[in-house]
Amino acid sequence: MALLNFTNLDFDQIKVSIIDYLKSNSDFTDYDFEGSNLSTIVDVLAYNTYISSYNANMVSNECFIDSATLRENVVALARNIGYTPRSRKSSRTKINFYLDCRNIGNTPSSITLKKGPVASSGNQFGNQSYVFSITEDITVAIKDGFAEFFGVEVYEGTVVEQNYRVTPTTIGQRFILENPGIDLDTLKVTVGSQGIKYSKQDDLFNPVTGKTIDGDSKIYFVQEIADERYEMIFGDGIFGRNLQNGEVITATYITTNADAANGVKDFAFSGRLTYIQNGVVNNVTSGFSLVTADTPSSGGEPIESVDSVRKFAPQMYATQNRALTANDYEILIPNKIYPETESISVFGGEEMIPPQFGKVFISIKPRTGDYVSNAVKQNIKRDLKRYAVAGIVPEILDLKYLFLETDSKVYYNTGAAPNAAAVSTIVQNNINKYAESSELNRYGARFKYSKLLKVIDQGHQSITSNITTIQMRRDLRVALNQFAEYAIDFGNSFHISSMKGYNIRTSPFKVADINEKVYLYDLPYSDKKTGTINMFSLSSEDGTTPILRRRNVGIINYQKGRITLNPINIVSGKEKAGQQVLEISVYPESNDVIGLQDLYLQLDSSTVEMVVDEISSGLDPSGSNYVVTPSYSTGVLVRS
Repeated sequence: MALLNFTNLDFDQIKVSIIDYLKSNSDFTDYDFEGSNLSTIVDVLAYNTYISSYNANMVSNECFIDSATLRENVVALARNIGYTPRSRKSSRTKINFYLDCRNIGNTPSSITLKKGPVASSGNQFGNQSYVFSITEDITVAIKDGFAEFFGVEVYEGTVVEQNYRVTPTTIGQRFILENPGIDLDTLKVTVGSQGIKYSKQDDLFNPVTGKTIDGDSKIYFVQEIADERYEMIFGDGIFGRNLQNGEVITATYITTNADAANGVKDFAFSGRLTYIQNGVVNNVTSGFSLVTADTPSSGGEPIESVDSVRKFAPQMYATQNRALTANDYEILIPNKIYPETESISVFGGEEMIPPQFGKVFISIKPRTGDYVSNAVKQNIKRDLKRYAVAGIVPEILDLKYLFLETDSKVYYNTGAAPNAAAVSTIVQNNINKYAESSELNRYGARFKYSKLLKVIDQGHQSITSNITTIQMRRDLRVALNQFAEYAIDFGNSFHISSMKGYNIRTSPFKVADINEKVYLYDLPYSDKKTGTINMFSLSSEDGTTPILRRRNVGIINYQKGRITLNPINIVSGKEKAGQQVLEISVYPESNDVIGLQDLYLQLDSSTVEMVVDEISSGLDPSGSNYVVTPSYSTGVLVRS
């Protein structure tokens, strides 16, 4: 008797296997299955087998973190290797306001801002208004008749307080936070009538005190359960204090709308202020000033996605809570130390020029803004001591952008295009979409030249081809009115268009002892590996007649993509975002550009010029007057 083929999981294949099995039985020899009622029974058997196979396959997939799709299962599998997914993050900012207390009889000594709502956003985001709150009371002294609340950190969301009583039936000291959308960073837990504070713990080793958790440690653990809710787990008397029957647990936290409230800058006061007079608590109803914010609200983030958990949980497990390799740092910092990390690059000091042994260099792109503040840098370096190897010094570098500029001459068939402007708009929009893709805008990103050409060519049916040139640009932040050396790395080799020089272009700047605006240019050596940097000015604004001003102001390494300037006193540059910078642009040797080490790759600008394809348009079938676009130099010596 023939056996079924258990590898066939398709309905039709299963049906054929069942029929073949029955035909092997002598009772069904020469039996017409399709023309009998037995065909219906075979269909039922095949359908039941198909459903069972599908369910078994799905169950098997949900047992492994790489193939699981349900969040509940992915989170549970990550929990098994000690990984807790990031919760939602509230959008936050610091607000300032004051209260005129001179009209309060018998002016009290202090005013208290009660926990809960403090300010609202109004209708800045359509019809949606957001509430910003604090989780603890804030009391300030009254001076000269005014109470000043400056630098009050507020979190978007609603303050929730839950109480639990420990009973003999409490299973495993577990208590569920019922509300979804919790920002765990705002969770505060107290136990008992005295309000003893308990701290959230991630590991059995306390990184703050450097001690192992014992039976008296006032700690709790948090883990995600179903429906994006969380569960608090308290100690068992061995690892953490065991709660006693009758004790009351108070959990205070904020439920938030995550990143929806990022960007709020105008606030209206909606809090509650009180003072005590003669033992009586009184509310303040007037005297409020306008509310101002230091910066627009930021930092709001959604809960960590399933894809992110699937990616980082195994990597986090591999680090074993220590920082040895560059990859360890790249995993630990965004997951354990600085969750606001958008992209990170880590490399050893031995890769620097010149080498700096015993150091590890870290460059971070935060989710909001371009730079990590000095205070945050110090906090990161302090927290890294828990994981780093003794003798290795972490250094946090400021973000360095490697900008790409594209210039496209797009050839099109006039007979297939509505007009040049419409096609140009389509091309520009497609380039912008590629510029915002995940392939760019990160450390280690790679700009793929062929993909950009494809994006342009497929933008409209009228486009016949395009010639696109690529330039790299660095914006060098200069120190004004002082001699300073500068080293500018591009991380990619430079293309030498001419041995006569002028392969680099710069924006204008001024130096001490020269009245005219000056520019930099290169002059390659015969080996085409290195060259010298000189300084020139222009005799006119047309940019075609250079006048040499100074020789040997620096060196250029074409192979390593590095420009070094000797001590130079720059008195003015190009103003960008309140900074004085020197723009330096070069052609890359390869049109595929990589953001190496601490260079954050970004497509900054693109120009599109429509060119009539006279051959395809039938204007010049022979091609005798066809205009050819150069792939590199345009003959312009400087940047505007």
